[in-house]
Amino acid sequence: MNVDKIQKLIDEKPNLSTALGMEFISTPEDDTCMGRMKVDERNRQPFGFLSGGASLALAENVAGVGSSALCPDCVCVGIEVSGSHVKAVVEGDTVTAHAHMLHQGTTLHVWNVSIVDSAGDLISSVRVTNYIIKQKKE
Repeated sequence: MNVDKIQKLIDEKPNLSTALGMEFISTPEDDTCMGRMKVDERNRQPFGFLSGGASLALAENVAGVGSSALCPDCVCVGIEVSGSHVKAVVEGDTVTAHAHMLHQGTTLHVWNVSIVDSAGDLISSVRVTNYIIKQKKE
């Protein structure tokens, strides 16, 4: 899935993705996309570990980028995010989110997002549901 156009749109003005240091990555498969985020002062807890909220934000954003790439004339918004965090990540490491489409309907997309650390160990498993809003033609 090519997410280059969405990445350019994200980079145009400040938003949550840029504030937390997210980068989105195209994949050769049509039903997957990826995102990456370095663990630093923007997204860590005071204790030096990646914040669970930042992990969920990464998952929701990568799924949103994927839905937006699949539906370029629509607005794609997250309506449900549910995750389990299974391992801590220390500041200085980088996490990568691998999003895989589970359901692609006309109004709902459901994604499974696995977030891993630089060693490839699972950090979080997240399910994201996006609502697909068709733009009205003026």
